[in-house]
Order: sequence, then C-alpha cells, then structure tokens
Amino acid sequence: MESSYEKIGRVTHFYPKASVAIFELISSLKKGDKILVRGSTTKIEQIIDSMESEHAQVLMAEPGKPIGVRVNGRVRENDIVYRVKS
Repeated sequence: MESSYEKIGRVTHFYPKASVAIFELISSLKKGDKILVRGSTTKIEQIIDSMESEHAQVLMAEPGKPIGVRVNGRVRENDIVYRVKS
C-alpha cells in the first residue's frame, strides 16, 4: 500500500528546548493527522497529538494562522510540511 503526500505548509520557526515548530499552513490540519516534515536534512513522520494557536490548545488549525506543533525531532525553517494520506 502506497502513501501519498499533500503539501500543507512550511516551518517558519523552531524552538529546540520545547521541541515545538511553528507551521504556516496552506491547508487545514487537525489533531490525529499524520504529517511528514521534510527538508534537506530533515525527515520526521509523526501523528499530530498537540497543537496550539495563540497559546491555547486547538483540535483543528485553519490556513493563514501560525500554529505551534510539538515535533519528534529537530526541524528547520522552510522545511515543508506534508499530510500523509494512507
């Protein structure tokens, strides 16, 4: 079975101590979605289990607003964020 990927945004900032990335979305994202963050030295695949908008937990994020997501590793600015469709 092959997964397909849909580009949904990019990383605009990364906070290494908290392991939180700020995503700028071009498509909506919801808790439970599987994402792939890909860059020249980055490849992280994970399920979204925590995301925040303006310091409040949210279940869904809409495009156009920055969203903070806890990530399982180091990501870099301008890494591309994909939704994994199985």
